[in-house]
Amino acid sequence: MRSAPHILVLGSLNMDLLLRVPRAPQAGETLIGHSLALLPGGKGGNQAVSCARQGGRVRLLARIGEDADGRALRDALVQDGIALDALQVDPQQPTGRALVMLEDSAQNRIVVLPGANAALQTDDAALAQQLRGAQFFVTQLESPLPVVLQAVAAAHRAGCPVLLNPSPMQPLPDSLWPQVDTLVVNEVEAAAYAGCAVATPGQAAAAGQVLRARGVARVVVTLGAQGAVTVEQGGCRLQPAPQVQAVDTTAAGDTFAGALAVALAQGQSLAQATARGVRAAAVCVTRVGAQVSIPTAAEVDAQPEPPAAQELP
Repeated sequence: MRSAPHILVLGSLNMDLLLRVPRAPQAGETLIGHSLALLPGGKGGNQAVSCARQGGRVRLLARIGEDADGRALRDALVQDGIALDALQVDPQQPTGRALVMLEDSAQNRIVVLPGANAALQTDDAALAQQLRGAQFFVTQLESPLPVVLQAVAAAHRAGCPVLLNPSPMQPLPDSLWPQVDTLVVNEVEAAAYAGCAVATPGQAAAAGQVLRARGVARVVVTLGAQGAVTVEQGGCRLQPAPQVQAVDTTAAGDTFAGALAVALAQGQSLAQATARGVRAAAVCVTRVGAQVSIPTAAEVDAQPEPPAAQELP
């Protein structure tokens, strides 16, 4: 029986406007689309839902508007058993929105309108209370950077391991890296932060070593269909991904991060947790939408074991 670790997630909540199209239009071109749907999203919400569906007891620190989108997002989170006592309601700013254009090829293009997310605020006393009993703190960069930095510092002081997914990418202070227990980056983010090309597992391992040298305890570089590379004191490994037919990659990275966080909080090794994250993301990409595509623990358990991890130089 797996434990149910307590996890605090700080991040964004958005209502996604999902537009399905044959392909992205060229400048000045008009296309006929397939469909339009409103679906719960936002990186904070997605990662909180992933943690909850993998068996975590989740509290979410986020901000919504006092509007229909905000109420719909809140109701959806309640369905996943996520604690919302730290959820803020903004009386002036609307709930965040994301415009997601999904092509038939499974490629997506996303524009985020932050809305109330940009006004998220907290203080050290509130953070100390919210972190009490937490076994992992998970955050991204769709919330105001000063708030993220404040929360990471609070978690680090409290001895709560920090999982940071620095997306959307932006410059970060050198003082942040030693406070991060687990850094999860994709190939674009790894290349930008490490200052080197990242397209192959070997290049991902090299980038991870650069980031570990800055003080990060362990690094995971996600490589889409290639899988994920782990970099820690014990060495570097490639965890290949199962072969699936992807229809939408939205929330795949968030699904991976949530599954990884829960597995680590349960005491699994980085290699075991990464294998779990890869399996969860492989299920996610076979479905359309953000939170609606995130699998439960039982659905991940039902998937075949991924290929064995490979040692990297």
